[in-house]
Amino acid sequence: MAHEKKQLLRRLESAKELNRFMADYYYELNEAAISGKQKIAWCTSVGPAELLRGLGYLIYFPETHAAMLGATRMATDLIPTASAMGYSPEICSYLTADIGAFVKGITPLSTAFKGIASVPKPDVLVYNTNQCRDVLDWFNWYGDKFNVPVIGIQSHRSVGEITDSHIASITSQIENLVAPLEELAGRKLDMDAFQQAVTLSRECSDLWAKCLATASAKPAPLTFFDATTLMGPAVVGRGTLKAVKTYQLLLEELEERVDAGEGALVGEEKYRLYWDGMPVWGRLGMHSKMFAELNVNVIASTYCSSWIFSTLNPSDPFKSMAQAYTELFITRNDAYKERYIQTKLDLFGCDGILYHNARTCPNNTNCLYGMPQRLFAKTDIPFVTMDGDLNDLRCLSDEQTKTNIEAFIEQLEEMK
Repeated sequence: MAHEKKQLLRRLESAKELNRFMADYYYELNEAAISGKQKIAWCTSVGPAELLRGLGYLIYFPETHAAMLGATRMATDLIPTASAMGYSPEICSYLTADIGAFVKGITPLSTAFKGIASVPKPDVLVYNTNQCRDVLDWFNWYGDKFNVPVIGIQSHRSVGEITDSHIASITSQIENLVAPLEELAGRKLDMDAFQQAVTLSRECSDLWAKCLATASAKPAPLTFFDATTLMGPAVVGRGTLKAVKTYQLLLEELEERVDAGEGALVGEEKYRLYWDGMPVWGRLGMHSKMFAELNVNVIASTYCSSWIFSTLNPSDPFKSMAQAYTELFITRNDAYKERYIQTKLDLFGCDGILYHNARTCPNNTNCLYGMPQRLFAKTDIPFVTMDGDLNDLRCLSDEQTKTNIEAFIEQLEEMK
């Protein structure tokens, strides 16, 4: 008799609907790119998507494509292509993997979605540097390649208290995008459509926040690894009714699990961890299984909460977008970040913290300047650091990761 694999994790039925959402999203972009019937804007993942929807653009987010390159483990082989062009292997491996894929003429979209041969050609590229400066270099490369305009927003960094001057400067930059985007679109901004997009973005954001918050239940109905694969509509579907309906289904299933006392882990949930930093896209399955085998649920993260925009307000769309895109975790100073994480540790009842030291993503890495030690002094919650990367698997040792995590769980057991 064949050896049956022990089931470690419960799968979410509503995940199938999210997969359909992503398929429809990419097929719509592909049809528009082929037919030319609708303008396509490339946008950074926390760029002014709502404004673009108010101008009738379809929106493509290269970061989701780069994450797919990581998840399919294509990225590591593509990064050297960009490095040979002068892009250091030390910079964002989203950028280097994505440019490498384009130069090689390959995409994971063609495998995942039959009939799609390439990423959609842009009519304009719109960025926001609230995540990092790399997105500007990334978009400028494609702007030169496609001979299309590159416009965007230069955001504030290491923000402590958000002031009126912060908001005013970002508001004016968003407003200044309108005229060039109208000219490229061949139409005026539809304020009703713009405000509706902001309304739907806020609804999507609120639903996604509620989905993530269900993990405060014991046992938690989902894992961090689930959330990384479920967050697609929150990124690419902001401003659409379809994204809202998709998350309504997910939230319903998660709340049913909570009511039934059913966790994401089949076995006992002995320990609950907080994940700070980027996921390792090419190891989602491996890491999910590794923690489940140890009866550990990684239940919350800073990363998946990056698409919660609680200040979006359709009655003041420009200013509220500026507020939402400025108050992101990644743009803030360490004092704010420490308070934020401490609040989350309390909310989710975490026993420990895992900090991912992502080699090519210092902007989303928070263990380089003493934060883990300062938070431990405040909370007595132990931590472990994992060296790796979001896309470049050459930066990761699977054996060392497993050894370090197992030792950390033993430490938690001794502390009981």
